[in-house]
Amino acid sequence: MKKMILTEAKLFLRDPAGTIFAVLLPLALLLGLGSIPGFQKADPALGGERIVDTQLPGMMVILSVVTMALTVLPGTLVGYREKGVLRRMSTTPVSPARLLAAQVVNNLVVAVVSTALLVGLGFLVLGSVPPRSPLAFAGVFVLGTASMFGLGLLVAAVTSRAQTAQGVGSLLMFPLLFMAGMWIPREIMPEVVRRIGDFLPMAPFADALRATWAGNAPQTLHLVVMAVTVLVTGVLAARLFRWE
Repeated sequence: MKKMILTEAKLFLRDPAGTIFAVLLPLALLLGLGSIPGFQKADPALGGERIVDTQLPGMMVILSVVTMALTVLPGTLVGYREKGVLRRMSTTPVSPARLLAAQVVNNLVVAVVSTALLVGLGFLVLGSVPPRSPLAFAGVFVLGTASMFGLGLLVAAVTSRAQTAQGVGSLLMFPLLFMAGMWIPREIMPEVVRRIGDFLPMAPFADALRATWAGNAPQTLHLVVMAVTVLVTGVLAARLFRWE
């Protein structure tokens, strides 16, 4: 399994366009938006904190994870299916399931590295606040990332072409980002829109991540929604995934 992960990592580095986009875009947005004077001012609506303290870094972490989960991961897996890689592997002692696991591990590593860069550079350059509840933050990050990757695996399971998989992933990504407060803070959304977002996988991830970043406990509902998403998408992806 270790050899498979290393092999996939090398292939990852040979075609890093999607991965670089998933890492560099959130970093560029964090540093660019974080330099806006208004984002550096204390906001009474945020309890006297600045937007660059927890809100902006939290959303950039979400953007990085969801880009890996909904565009890079499904595009790669469906590309392997298109090229017959999975079918050929099914005739060898190496299970295609190991390839699937290796891809998930590599994408998870990239997401962790991206998050570390966002937290570190945010602190060093913008004076952002590091997560005040690091263990709770890590737990929410793992659960939320698993829910996003589950959704990405489901996209890979039901699409037959890499371009289609990336297109479907993008179509899912932008509405989910909107509901998570990427462009409009969830606090000022209409109540009905905010409540709908509570039952979609990304908004609970974003809210729980920001809560633990600020040192607060995440809502139980948000944890339940993420856990259910992991379970449902995992089961469906396993049932629907085709090796050829």
